[in-house]
Amino acid sequence: MNIVKTTPPNTPSKPGRLVSLDALRGFDMFWIVSGEEIFHGFADVVQQKYHLYRNPTNWQLATDGRLSFLERMAVGMSNQLHHTVWNGFTFYDLIFPLFIFIAGISMPFSYNRGLDTEMTGQLNKSRSRYFQLIRRTVLLLLLGMVVNGALSFAGYEHTRFASVLGRIALSCFFAAVIYLNFNLRGQIIWFVSILLGYWALMALVPVPGHGAGVLTPDGNLAAFIDQHLLPGKLHRKVYDPEGLLSTIPAICSALLGVFTGSFLLPGRVGLRPVQKMLALFGAGLVLVLLGLLWNISFPINKNMWTSSFTLYAGGWSMLLFAAFYGIIDVAGFKAWCRPFVWIGVNSILIYMAAHGLVNFLSTSQFVLDGAIKGIDPIWHRSILWTGVLLIQLLLLRFLYQRKIFLKL
Repeated sequence: MNIVKTTPPNTPSKPGRLVSLDALRGFDMFWIVSGEEIFHGFADVVQQKYHLYRNPTNWQLATDGRLSFLERMAVGMSNQLHHTVWNGFTFYDLIFPLFIFIAGISMPFSYNRGLDTEMTGQLNKSRSRYFQLIRRTVLLLLLGMVVNGALSFAGYEHTRFASVLGRIALSCFFAAVIYLNFNLRGQIIWFVSILLGYWALMALVPVPGHGAGVLTPDGNLAAFIDQHLLPGKLHRKVYDPEGLLSTIPAICSALLGVFTGSFLLPGRVGLRPVQKMLALFGAGLVLVLLGLLWNISFPINKNMWTSSFTLYAGGWSMLLFAAFYGIIDVAGFKAWCRPFVWIGVNSILIYMAAHGLVNFLSTSQFVLDGAIKGIDPIWHRSILWTGVLLIQLLLLRFLYQRKIFLKL
């Protein structure tokens, strides 16, 4: 892990680079470092104003005809910023696979830059390239454990080894290995085989005490493997949403990004940028429909990262990227996304900072304490978390302007 001072990786001055990619990565990260709490704060105001009922199981707020349009928007967005309890899909379920998808898009651009320094026939066999890949994977695995509190030294049985960063590390590692060693046809074969193979395992392999094809939290094969093979504690007691077996289909989330990045490489296909954007919109819609179709027999489920979830979330990821790509890189409207770019180029750093290294909320309380004393307390949560966002953006802008980025 290095803090390096370099040229911003996705600036408009660099030909062939995608500003939209960093902007989308920043948009994705925004929700989990401060955005969700801002909208939950606004929803709390509406809830207390109208005494709305909150479902204790999924934390969704009920709405009725008393709410204004903006109040409905606040409540609806807050409801979407909760994970589904089991089967189903919300916007918050998209954030994780979207990040993996974005990482996959970066791979063809990153590895293709080596063509000017390495012989084409040696590119895939470069020892340094694999060393960097392994190093990055191990670092992310360790950082994921740190985020989970490994440095508290609570004991082996109280340490959670699976993590969000760990799943990103492993899924991107295997997707990169596939990309470096197989042509497009081989990559597609791997993609299809993984999704079908995972479906077959989950549907056909019997789980002791439950049987085959039981897709409940404690009865599915992924949960059984977590219970018996995953060291330490499980995040959800009977399974871990970032467990062992369910990491395998996440490789395909990264591969969808690889396919997208390869399609966008300059000179690879004879299409103009606007045509590429339209093609991505079409492909995204197809993936969403395929995910919905597969949902009939293999439910869309983030916790198990089902094959239908991979396609459905991948489709929405591609649609969202196509929109960002069209607005920023095709149409050239870049100024509005600058804050997202600040977040996107230092996404791992701000994730680590917001999840234990820096108490942004205490800083916001210290700065805004005097200003909010005369304001109704029901507004405090949204105001304080807006302060958190502003502090984070000031820090990230400072790092961006000085070309300081966390590199793994």
